[in-house]
Amino acid sequence: MSHAALLLDPGAYESVFPHMPTSQGNRLLAALSDDARSRLAPHLELVKLQLGDAVRHVYFPTDAIISLLSTMENDAIAEISVVGYEGVVGIVLNLGGETTPTGAVVQSAGCAYRLPRQWLKAELNRHGELQALILRYTQCLIAQMAQTAVCNRHHTVEQQFSRWLLLSLDRPAEQ
Repeated sequence: MSHAALLLDPGAYESVFPHMPTSQGNRLLAALSDDARSRLAPHLELVKLQLGDAVRHVYFPTDAIISLLSTMENDAIAEISVVGYEGVVGIVLNLGGETTPTGAVVQSAGCAYRLPRQWLKAELNRHGELQALILRYTQCLIAQMAQTAVCNRHHTVEQQFSRWLLLSLDRPAEQ
C-alpha cells in the first residue's frame, strides 16, 4: 500500500493497525513503509491518556492532544507547541539528547501509541525513513514553536486564545 493511499484513505489504517479503530490513526506511523511499520508494530502499545497526565515516554498520539510546555526560572509555565495525530512526542531522542528542558501534558484525553525509547532510538540509528520523517516533522514543530513565541510576545490575549483554539480544532478526535 502506498504512503499516499494511507494518508488519503482512512480505511487503510485497519490494514496497517488492525487493533486500532480507523478514526484513531497517527499520520507519521501511517506514512511509513510496510517494512518500517512491521519493525515498530510489535513494540507499539495503544494506551489511553487522561487529561492532565504528564507525558514521559515516546508517544504517537491518535486522538489525544498533548501540550509541550516550558517552565521558566520563576516557575511560570508557557505552552510552546501542541501535538496531535499528526506528530510524535519525545523527539528529543532524535536530536541526540536524553533529557529535555520542556515538559508535556495531555491537553485533551485520548489514545496514543507508546513506543519504548530504546526502540525509537534503534530505528533512528538505522538512518532510514523514520528518521527522515521525524526530521521533517521536527522542522514543522520548530516552526510552530517560533510562531507561538511571536504570538505570545506580540498578540493580545484574545488573539493568543484564538490561535490556541485553532490549533486544538486542527486536531479533532474524529479525523
